[in-house]
Amino acid sequence: MPTSKKSRKKSVKRPVAQDVPKTRGKTAPVATLPKKPVKKPAKKPAKKKARKAAGLPRMETSPLIEARDSAIHGKGVYAIKPIKKGTRIIEYIGERISHAEADRRYERKGADDGHTFLFIASNRTVIDATGGGNDARYINHSCNPNCETVIEQSRVFVECIRNIKPGEELGYDYQLTWDSTDEPEDLALYNCRCGAKRCRGTMLDREPMDKKALDKKKKAARKKK
Repeated sequence: MPTSKKSRKKSVKRPVAQDVPKTRGKTAPVATLPKKPVKKPAKKPAKKKARKAAGLPRMETSPLIEARDSAIHGKGVYAIKPIKKGTRIIEYIGERISHAEADRRYERKGADDGHTFLFIASNRTVIDATGGGNDARYINHSCNPNCETVIEQSRVFVECIRNIKPGEELGYDYQLTWDSTDEPEDLALYNCRCGAKRCRGTMLDREPMDKKALDKKKKAARKKK
């Protein structure tokens, strides 16, 4: 099941993409697709920066962007002013729930309903932006992203990784998690339509979660020898 990643640790979003199906992102449904599709974080902040995060004000809105119809899919978020590289644009806001509750909410959706706004903020917390969320939930996936998500103190922020001009749509790589045992027809629900020259054709991460877990175990075993 797909999810998305990135966080100076990297952040993860569950099927948040407005068109992500029922399978999880970094966390996806069972059997065919690991739990719900979730987005992963992007980077983990430096320790000093992380310690300051708790005292940061909530960035629910931003004078730099607006949400409107997107050529990629549904709604998108666009710059209305020049945004310099490194600018923290907005925070991903929503109800903070447990992974178990996120799974329950995801499973209640119809099999053909891919509209979910779940974003993994930590091993304990998932942000559900379905109700009470802000414009950050409308930022679409891009294989040539101009933004990334950063997790600090279990809070998810969107930062730009290059200069953005007014009128340009914001996007970051969802890197939705999946397993090699997921059904091809389920994974096809995550096809990408970003239109980038080097679009990889999917919002899924490049490698399945089970392969990464196996590689990690092998690496740990080699160290013990």
